[in-house]
Amino acid sequence: MKREWKVGELAKLAGLTVRTLRYYDQIDLYSPSGHTESGHRIYTESDIARLQQILSLKELGLSLDRVKSVIAGNHFSLFDIVSLQIERLKESISLQQKLLQELEHVTSLMQRKEPLTVQEFTKLLSAMRKSHHKYFAVQEASWESHLDRLGDYLGGHPDDASQGRTK
Repeated sequence: MKREWKVGELAKLAGLTVRTLRYYDQIDLYSPSGHTESGHRIYTESDIARLQQILSLKELGLSLDRVKSVIAGNHFSLFDIVSLQIERLKESISLQQKLLQELEHVTSLMQRKEPLTVQEFTKLLSAMRKSHHKYFAVQEASWESHLDRLGDYLGGHPDDASQGRTK
């Protein structure tokens, strides 16, 4: 396996733009381990692991400033972050499976040419709305827990803590 990547190669590998990687470097969020003699950025395997952490935290909804704080504080390990992603994905799958069951029920009624009542459509619409509302409610509750875990770190940095929790 390759041991070093140039910025364009890493961007393609990670599904990002070169501009994004340069911006992360500019704001001191994610800098390469080295540079070529001609000044091109060189990234290593450990850089890729760090990028995974950054992208995972970003996917979980943290702002880049918060991601930077978490990464700098080494408060979460790569294992912790991946575990959070797994938990979030399982919750999302569960909600989507419930919605799928409702949709399958409605389509089976349609296939049997049974009349659909307003109540059945209402139930489907409710499941759709619940899926979206529950997803965001679960995310908010999950974030409350995660933000509590970050509390120790943020407690030592009043400027970060004064930003509070955003909903």
